[in-house]
Amino acid sequence: MEMSLETIRQQANQAVEELLGVARLTAGDLFVVGCSSSEITGHKIGSYSSVEVAQAVFEGIYPVLKERGIYLCAQCCEHLNRAIIMERAAAETYGLEPVNVVPQPKAGGSFATTAYTRFAEPVAVETIRAMAGIDIGGTLIGMHLRQVAVPVRLSLDRIGEAGIICARTRPKFIGGERAIYDPCQL
Repeated sequence: MEMSLETIRQQANQAVEELLGVARLTAGDLFVVGCSSSEITGHKIGSYSSVEVAQAVFEGIYPVLKERGIYLCAQCCEHLNRAIIMERAAAETYGLEPVNVVPQPKAGGSFATTAYTRFAEPVAVETIRAMAGIDIGGTLIGMHLRQVAVPVRLSLDRIGEAGIICARTRPKFIGGERAIYDPCQL
């Protein structure tokens, strides 16, 4: 891999900082990350899992979220049906029922595996409705976002060799043309 782990960590940090600047999240919110370490290293998704790369991404993202009291939700790969690894406290706060699985680099993915080993009390759940997230390498996080997702363009469009797609969510607009909307929730 040509790109250094430190560069990957810095890019992940920059991406999360920029997205948080737009997403208006508050303490207790859920932030989902889908991450293909294979794509980051320039390989086809699922073909070249790298724990070291996943750890660099985690180290760029997790401290930023933790400092703000935002829960990181790590999406597993399709071998675990894109289950989510999160802190037990987050699952309890949102009334989510844990399922029994421990991710591995080739069954769950290196990023979810890293989260599982680094969280204080990790649990897996089947589905969430996150307020924002980063999809690194085409991992399809949309199933774990709230219903009205708004794409967010950042100053960077890649972490390593992987394309990134970011989104925040907003409440649905209801009420028609006479309704007045809260500009803070747009």
